[in-house]
Amino acid sequence: MRASLIQIAVEEGESVESRRSRAAALVREQADAADLVVLPELWTTGAFAYEEFADEAESLDGPTAEAMAKAASDAGVWLHAGSIPERASSDGGSALYNTSLVFSPSGELVASYRKIHRFGFDKGEAVLMAAGEDLVTVRLPETTLGVATCYDLRFPELFRGLVDAGAETLVIPAGWPERRRAHWTLLAQARAVENQAFVLACGTAGTHAGVPQAGHSIVVDPWGEVLAEAGRGEEVLTVDFDPAMAAVTREQFPALKDRVLGLRPPRR
Repeated sequence: MRASLIQIAVEEGESVESRRSRAAALVREQADAADLVVLPELWTTGAFAYEEFADEAESLDGPTAEAMAKAASDAGVWLHAGSIPERASSDGGSALYNTSLVFSPSGELVASYRKIHRFGFDKGEAVLMAAGEDLVTVRLPETTLGVATCYDLRFPELFRGLVDAGAETLVIPAGWPERRRAHWTLLAQARAVENQAFVLACGTAGTHAGVPQAGHSIVVDPWGEVLAEAGRGEEVLTVDFDPAMAAVTREQFPALKDRVLGLRPPRR
């Protein structure tokens, strides 16, 4: 299987419409070059451009979804289109979510994932966006994807849940800052090793609202070996990997079978 991670640059001065068209063109370029294409988190606005979330929020059938569906269909690829600021209406109200979209090679929206762990503590995404509640997996012919987003990478229990749901390949779009790049690489390898799964982690290049981005999209195998890693600038990182290796690794080194759940708290 071949995956292409599109580490698109998000820079001030480029309109969302322009970047949307550019991203769609980059996806189309992967026709006959990849089976799975991945975009980063909040690439339409920038993950730290908080003031733009509400203005640029859209529905799951909005302009970004429409453009990505068409690009996936034109290229004939599975497309994890990164995430968008989603505006969802419920009970007469309105909420924002950081929502990932996954399209089939026919352009069908087959899954959406609302980010569960929101970054910012008491500001930014953490207060502007609502939290998702559901784990999401997507079955491809060659593998089952487990879907997570950026800050989720710091919470291993989420990935255990994805593995329990059948995930063998973990896909993580992100807008990760340069100042914590060492954590990005370390955590991507840790999630791969502890879950005996492939990790495809796609970041952004550029600067979001004054916050330099780490770039360094990375693909890690179930043993923690880095198969490919990007630099800081915009680029397409393409790598071949064998999804069956996850099952083989779990059979050869069956650590997941030794998980002990429901441990009692220590006696006082």
